[in-house]
Amino acid sequence: MSTGSSLWLGTLPLVLASGSATRRQLLEAAGLPIIVARPETNERKVEQELLRSGADSTAIAAGLASAKAYDVSAHWPGHIVLGADQVLDLDSERFHKPVDMAAAAMHITRLAGRTHRLISAFALVRDGELLKAGAAEAGLTMRPLSEAAISSYCTAAGPAILSSVGAYQLEGLGIHLFSEISGDHSTILGLPLLPLLQTLRHLEMLAE
Repeated sequence: MSTGSSLWLGTLPLVLASGSATRRQLLEAAGLPIIVARPETNERKVEQELLRSGADSTAIAAGLASAKAYDVSAHWPGHIVLGADQVLDLDSERFHKPVDMAAAAMHITRLAGRTHRLISAFALVRDGELLKAGAAEAGLTMRPLSEAAISSYCTAAGPAILSSVGAYQLEGLGIHLFSEISGDHSTILGLPLLPLLQTLRHLEMLAE
């Protein structure tokens, strides 16, 4: 558990319902006291239910974030639980994490030369009650890439790319794949930090 800073006004630490080291690091760098608790949410089942209801990519990201927060909230009474999720949308087609390196290369082939959206959502739940949810998005244009260039990237980046939707990590070698990026950096990394912090201030959990 991180101890946070004097900016945090809550009597209990924030519980992060995510195993993402990047999300944890973003929150800790912002001075928030964090307890990490991995959710046991069946993400694909939740996603299928959302799709059947006609949800778009933004609603899917928000729904997944909420499901994770509700899941963990049951085990952390009194705490505000933060759920988060990210969806990669390419012309309304959603990408998941690649299952192997061949799938990773295919994902990059599909994305090369095109612009896709990364939609990051958060949900804050306490004692089973949704306090607030929000989302932000970024646009990323991947440069045209030859088969050889994609193969070289996958070899250099290694299996770590299998843990990222779209098979790239922008904070690492993935930056070489892009020609243009718009949007907040934390949103690209999987947590819309600016709207989250603003929400926590409105909830009087953070100092103004």
